[in-house]
Amino acid sequence: MQDKTLLGQIETSISEGIATITFSHPAHNSLPGRLLAQLKEAIEQAGQNDEVRVIILRSGGDRTFCAGASFDELMAIQDEVTGKEFFLGFARVINAIRKCPKFVLGRVQGKAIGGGVGLASATDYCVATRFAGIKLSELAIGIGPFVVGPAVARKMGQSAFQQLAIDATALQSAEWAREKGLYTAIFDDAAAMDEYLQALAGKLASSSPAAMKELKRASWEGTEHWDELLDTRAAISGELVLSDFTRNAIAAFKNK
Repeated sequence: MQDKTLLGQIETSISEGIATITFSHPAHNSLPGRLLAQLKEAIEQAGQNDEVRVIILRSGGDRTFCAGASFDELMAIQDEVTGKEFFLGFARVINAIRKCPKFVLGRVQGKAIGGGVGLASATDYCVATRFAGIKLSELAIGIGPFVVGPAVARKMGQSAFQQLAIDATALQSAEWAREKGLYTAIFDDAAAMDEYLQALAGKLASSSPAAMKELKRASWEGTEHWDELLDTRAAISGELVLSDFTRNAIAAFKNK
């Protein structure tokens, strides 16, 4: 049987100052640790590339944006050290976006679940289609959205984050997410979304890199402690993922 944690890929293309980073995985664009590490590296490389003025973060396919963590990899975790290291994968991607000197634009074509909501929240400007409902499902499997929580709360507010975190089985609509500030705009289809996003990226690619860098820095003021914060949060998730509750919940979900 093929190891699903070895599937998927990260691709970067650069054109006219716009770097487009695409992550994909056959299991609804879920992200095993290997892909998270590659995604972090791709964001950092684009941020350091003088040819790049702005970054678009997107996923492959036309349905789910990101289903979050890889359940296969979660089930394979046997100790707290390994568990923490897995959740640090999401933490490192969020921090890579936060520290990137270029604006990262999010493109969300479909549902965002768990870590997928965290990725969308970490982007500097995010657009979506009307199919891009969101859900923080972690509590339902006995973990809790500890690592993505700071990014979601920063973008949508503490109240909206708490609603998502507590009502862990409810999929909130794309319109709800727009009203709460996650999405700047929502579109009827991916074609309209892409037309808008490419136009915006083109404008940014011709803007002052120095001004955009300073604006990005100012926008993220107050998050300088996130390296330590997300490290602590990853340790909490890494411990909880070992519980019988979580293992049984994941097994039940996989067997549906």
